Amino acid sequence: MPWNPDTYLQFKDIRYKPFFDLAGLITAGGLQTAVDIGCGTGEQTAILSATFEAASFLGIDSSAEMLGGSKQPEHERLRFTQATIEAFAEQESSWDLVFSNAALQWSDDHHKLFPQLISKVNPGGQFAVQMPLQQDNVLNKILFDLVNEEPFADLLNGFKRISPVLPIDDYATMMFSNGLQNLDISVRVYPIIAGSETDLYNFIAGSALIPYMERLDAQGQDLLQTEFLKRIKDYFINFPAIYSFKRILMYGHKS
Repeated sequence: MPWNPDTYLQFKDIRYKPFFDLAGLITAGGLQTAVDIGCGTGEQTAILSATFEAASFLGIDSSAEMLGGSKQPEHERLRFTQATIEAFAEQESSWDLVFSNAALQWSDDHHKLFPQLISKVNPGGQFAVQMPLQQDNVLNKILFDLVNEEPFADLLNGFKRISPVLPIDDYATMMFSNGLQNLDISVRVYPIIAGSETDLYNFIAGSALIPYMERLDAQGQDLLQTEFLKRIKDYFINFPAIYSFKRILMYGHKS
C-alpha cells in the first residue's frame, strides 16, 4: 500500500500548522541553499521557496506517489528528487538549511541519523526538524496494542513498528554536541476536534497505519480497520472529541 497523497492531505490544515510554526523559527540571513527532507507532495517546499526568495531549495522524498502527486512546478530555485532519508544522510552535501517536517520519524537509529544530518549544516546555517511524538499520542498507542494481539500479530507475522523517536533530552544533547547553538526545542500540542471515530481513523490512516495495512490482504485490512474504529470509539466515548496530538519541534544554529 503506497503513500496516498489524497488521504494524507485530507488533514492539510491540521498538518500545516506545525510546518508554519517550524518555518517561523528560520531566519533569512545568509540562507542560500536549503534541503527539505521528506518533502511529500512538495507544497511545503514551495512555500519555503517563496518565503526565502534568496535561497534555492531541494525537496527529497522516497515516495514516487507523493512526488508524482505534486503540482509544484520546478524552477531554478526549486527542484525535487526521489531518495530515501538514509541514502541522503550518507551522501556528501552541505546546506545553509537542513529542514524536515514530519518525516524523520520514519527512519530508524536517530542516534546515528541526527549527527549525520547536522553535519550537513554549513557554518552559520540552520537545522529545523518537526516530528510527531508517536509514543505519547493516543492513536499510536491504541494501534500498537492492537497489532500485538491476535489475530493481527499472526496476520502480520509478528511485525510491529516501534517508534524511533527518542526522549527530548537525547535530541537536545545531540544537537548541542554536534555544534548547534541557540537551541529552540519544544513539545507542542496540536488539538484535533473529531466529529466521529472515523475522523480520527482517517487521520492516522494517512501515516502510521500504512506499514501495517500494506502487509495485510483485503480481508485483513477490513478486519483491522473495523477493530481499530471500535477501539477509538471505546476510548473517546463521546463525540465530538478532542485529540491532543503532540509534536516535537527542534531548531538550532551552527556557528
